[in-house]
Amino acid sequence: MARELKEVQGIIFKRQKYKEADLLAKIMTKEDGIITLIVKGALRPKSQLSAATLNFSMGTYVIYTNGHGLSNLRTYKEVKQFDGLYRDLTKNAYTSFIFDLIDHAFVEYQPLGKYYDLAVFALKKIDAGVDNEMITQIVQMKMLSAFGVEPELRHCVICGKEKGTFDYSIKLGGIICSDHFAVVNSRLHLMPKQTAVLRTIGLLPINRLGNIELNAETKKATRKAIDRIYRETIDLNLKTKKFLDEIKLF
Repeated sequence: MARELKEVQGIIFKRQKYKEADLLAKIMTKEDGIITLIVKGALRPKSQLSAATLNFSMGTYVIYTNGHGLSNLRTYKEVKQFDGLYRDLTKNAYTSFIFDLIDHAFVEYQPLGKYYDLAVFALKKIDAGVDNEMITQIVQMKMLSAFGVEPELRHCVICGKEKGTFDYSIKLGGIICSDHFAVVNSRLHLMPKQTAVLRTIGLLPINRLGNIELNAETKKATRKAIDRIYRETIDLNLKTKKFLDEIKLF
């Protein structure tokens, strides 16, 4: 494929120094996937490209690309920056983890579709001050399908029952009803409300998820459950997750 100038809409989420005055910046787009851009001269004083490629900048970028490998950023249009993420280390850490998680689920230039919408949802909600932890748990549950391990949350994986009291089994890959609690050794022993939260955030479309308010005990339990699901089903060791866990200790 010949190289061409192309406009893409997306979110810059990672950047690093490249050569003496250049940057490498990763941009997440809906149709064109995740692209690594060479941003020439971005480290020079007063560079406009540097300001337009700060982490979590969102806008329209004109790139020179052939659809694989490194592309070049030529210019940009109407870039929006989320100032709330720069001023708040915790917000920044949660958002960085979310984008890192999505980044690891796809190869470059693979269309993201609904997962791009999920990234935009998370970015705007966290910037606006919505519960960081809850937004992150929503993203984690919805990203399981992108990693090929989508859990069964609609009905009991054993008998198909849709209503009643449920727990979660990582080994069986979804929820189990109380009829089978005594015989399933792999269940997580979650409280019914905790399992209900996992089902809700995993199944409901993001446009129907309002501000979910949970007490600290429930949030902690669902966080531990989600972390365990990831640990036992997906081989990930993200530095952003380690950093996020560290700042939670303070």
